[in-house]
Amino acid sequence: MRTSRNTRPSPKGDRPQGRKKGTTGGQNKRVFSEYMRGKLAITAIVITLALFALIAVIYRIIKDNNDQYSKIVLSQRQQEFSSRTLPYRRGDIVDRNGTYLATSEKVYNLILDPQQIMEKPDLYLEPTIQALVDCFGFDAEELRSIIQEKSSRAYVPYKNGKQLSYDQKVAFETMRKERNAAYYSSKDESQSRLRVMGVWFEDQYRRVYPYGSAACNVIGFSSADGTVGTGGIEQYYNDELIGVNGREYGYLDEENNLEGVLKEPANGKTIVSTIDLNIQNILQKYIDEWQTTVGSHVTAAIAMNPKNGEILGMATTNTFDLNDPRKIDGYTDDQLYELGKKDAVSVYKKEHPDAKLTDEQMVADTPRDNVISYGRQVVWNQIWRNFCVSDTFEPGSPSKILTVAAGLEEGILKGNEYFQCDGFLNVGGWDIKCTAYRKGGHGSISLKESIMQSCNVAMMRIGAMMGKSIFTKYQAIFGMGQKTGVDLPGEADAAGLVYTADKMGPTELATNAFGQNYNCTMIQMAAALCSVINGGSYYEPHVVKQILNDQGSVVETKDPVLVRETVSPSTAEFLREAMFETVETGTGGAAKVAGYHIGGKTGTAEKQPRSAKNYLLSFAGFAPVEDPQLFVYVVVDVPNYPPGPQQAHSSFASGIFAKIMKDALPYMNVFPEEGTEGENSAGETAEEGINAPSESETEAQGQDETPAETKAYETDEYIDEGYNSGVPDAVPADPNASSAAAGKTQSQASESSSVGASESTEGSTAETAASSEASSE
Repeated sequence: MRTSRNTRPSPKGDRPQGRKKGTTGGQNKRVFSEYMRGKLAITAIVITLALFALIAVIYRIIKDNNDQYSKIVLSQRQQEFSSRTLPYRRGDIVDRNGTYLATSEKVYNLILDPQQIMEKPDLYLEPTIQALVDCFGFDAEELRSIIQEKSSRAYVPYKNGKQLSYDQKVAFETMRKERNAAYYSSKDESQSRLRVMGVWFEDQYRRVYPYGSAACNVIGFSSADGTVGTGGIEQYYNDELIGVNGREYGYLDEENNLEGVLKEPANGKTIVSTIDLNIQNILQKYIDEWQTTVGSHVTAAIAMNPKNGEILGMATTNTFDLNDPRKIDGYTDDQLYELGKKDAVSVYKKEHPDAKLTDEQMVADTPRDNVISYGRQVVWNQIWRNFCVSDTFEPGSPSKILTVAAGLEEGILKGNEYFQCDGFLNVGGWDIKCTAYRKGGHGSISLKESIMQSCNVAMMRIGAMMGKSIFTKYQAIFGMGQKTGVDLPGEADAAGLVYTADKMGPTELATNAFGQNYNCTMIQMAAALCSVINGGSYYEPHVVKQILNDQGSVVETKDPVLVRETVSPSTAEFLREAMFETVETGTGGAAKVAGYHIGGKTGTAEKQPRSAKNYLLSFAGFAPVEDPQLFVYVVVDVPNYPPGPQQAHSSFASGIFAKIMKDALPYMNVFPEEGTEGENSAGETAEEGINAPSESETEAQGQDETPAETKAYETDEYIDEGYNSGVPDAVPADPNASSAAAGKTQSQASESSSVGASESTEGSTAETAASSEASSE
């Protein structure tokens, strides 16, 4: 039986055998084809309808959830366009001549993009790590671990890549470019696809102090991020120095396009200080020179413009590198441990208020590392402390200028008085001695000579003449017991370290009159003396004169602030002349500078406890006397000599002052006068101290007696072994506790007033002569 499966087509297109045109087989084939076409058409129509339905559904979903999907897209796309902070630039601090004392330089933080690196880890990971290791010396294993563990993140600041310099940044970028170019051009297929990827740099600013420790106590320093200042101008003017960070971020617009927005940072303002870097360096130079020779516990100096309160320089022995303020040299852990014990006890008591332990047990119960940390903070506080504004002391003899000024202003003194000095005065049961005690006193001494020779007895008599009400009134006028308002942080509050009139007895009045038994700061004394030197105007001392914006325009001027008038021009003239004579022929001989008329006052204050025989030496002076341009106050706190006679020489401070003036005055275009002597007539240095030997003084001659005998003034002052100044450590808390004692001290004060100080017997003629003498001088 033959079937269609067994038939073969005949050659040349012949029809198959056994089948004729028009048979049933041809009809079946046509029927099958039409059926299939119909099925396919239906299928196509169904699929098309399904697609349209799907499109409609998707459209509806997108339309209904547009906001939600937009947020998702924004979130995904922002991974590649991260919002980031643009740091502001902290304002500069410059000296009065525009020299940068503190500035901010741009540095760069290294940022890793693990997400990009791990897109093709076989191609990007190792080349990137190797480049970072070769360029910066980073740890390869640490980098590999960070990148792999944070592979989903696009922003990872690397802790060891902070604050890189511009040169370091450029070096890496150059290396990356060269290596990627080498990989691309490599004929080795395994090398040609390697790349250094996923590393970029973020801008930051680093605070820089170009002159290291120069004026460190005045400038201060800032935190690493530049937001907080510590000490000095950095702290006091922090609000002006800081700015506002900018921002770079992305958002979706109305068409769902991601747009970038850049908000520029607002930089901090520039502070123009009154400091003159050259004068500052002169102060520090001679303080350091002193420290490398004799040295002292603390030595400090302030330079000011006496006419307006501008501080030109402020230096101490407590110096530190502003670029590394927490660096501590010369302390072992054991020493830091000892220094930290007190703070450890204090912290322990706060944390365990109910603890019943001894101090030693509290320290033992505190981890050693914590105690060492407390000790480190103690050291920091010591080196960061600005002695000139934060520490108080008994000022000693420079305050005698203020005592005499008060007497002249009140009319109690006329300027032609003489005082009898027998070497000591008994006040309130205390035999309080003068600097000339060893030789039996100064004898009869004029008001001007009492300043020149630093006579304690004369000052005690003047104090008794004024009385405590007038004396304390002028202490307040000169700013004692009050903050000066200097624009530096940490000014000491000495309000509790001076006596009020109701608490002051005769002994307190006597010792206060020559600068003992009350405390002040260097800046207080400097401001008070400047007011006398300039003719009576007390200006608020200040270290800033202008504030500029980041374009350099002045936005604020710190004009000198006149607080009050202290003395009259005539009183100021008398005292300037007296201070000039103090340097020319009195105890301030070591302060002479060849070619200049220098005025000043020495100081030799005995510190408490008096039995320790330690001294604070000082010299406050100015030049030129005729037109004061520069005031300098030097304090030497406890020279590195054994207690007693070797310490008590004010020439230590006077000598530093003279060296400062010798360099500073020519720099300020104040040049020496021709023919001005630079040494005293004896060719020796006169100085204040305690009980210096000298030739006998001749008694004061009457106005009618001519010729007057020339006095031989003291040229050196010192103390003998076992000397007792008689100045009490602490005056009685209640000097009026005993009515009998009160009556006794009051009678002694009255006696001092009546017999201790007297005007010339020539009366008004003598007063006129004294005035004429002052005018001519």
